[in-house]
Amino acid sequence: MSGKQFLLIPIIVGISVGIFLGFSSQTQNNQQLTVSSLIDGGSPIIGDSNAQITILEWGDYQCTYCYKFHQNTLKVINEQYIKNGKVKLIFKDFPLNGPDSFLAAEATYCAEDQEKYWKFHNELYNNWGGERTGWITRDSLDRFATTINLNLDEFNACLDDQKYQKRVKTLYEFGKEIGIDATPSFLVFNDQKIIKIVGNQPLQVFLKTIDEF
Repeated sequence: MSGKQFLLIPIIVGISVGIFLGFSSQTQNNQQLTVSSLIDGGSPIIGDSNAQITILEWGDYQCTYCYKFHQNTLKVINEQYIKNGKVKLIFKDFPLNGPDSFLAAEATYCAEDQEKYWKFHNELYNNWGGERTGWITRDSLDRFATTINLNLDEFNACLDDQKYQKRVKTLYEFGKEIGIDATPSFLVFNDQKIIKIVGNQPLQVFLKTIDEF
């Protein structure tokens, strides 16, 4: 399932140091979030780790609209906001499309063990083959790993051991707990407010959102 509905929900919460970012309106269990809880457990950061604005993308490697965001919108955001230190980006897995999406997500963290998370992440989207079409297999993952010069023995041992299965499941469950229910979904935030964007919105929506901070 992809995020076919487009929605922009501003959630503005004034805070001071030590106070939680309230996000209870998006959860059933009245959970509260801190900046660190949003960041921790996800991908390595793209951009300056001290950037004041964070974009947290919740995605699925089979998702059509995630692919479109990666191929188009993200490139502009990277050039205009990430490279100049204003924004940093983090990816968290929300594998809606079943076991193949879970496997792809686990593979990215196996690549991270060899310091090539983002290269593998990009290789998945560069070779995107649709939703639930069977293009994510152990053989295809090995091909992607070979393309970016991973040690295949280490990579496959990591997958065989299901080393990151729990990590991916935990991210998925955390996303559901805070109201993520479609991919891609984005939380754009600093230490004062959170803005939620659902779907591969037009570029101008993202640019306008960033400029509001």
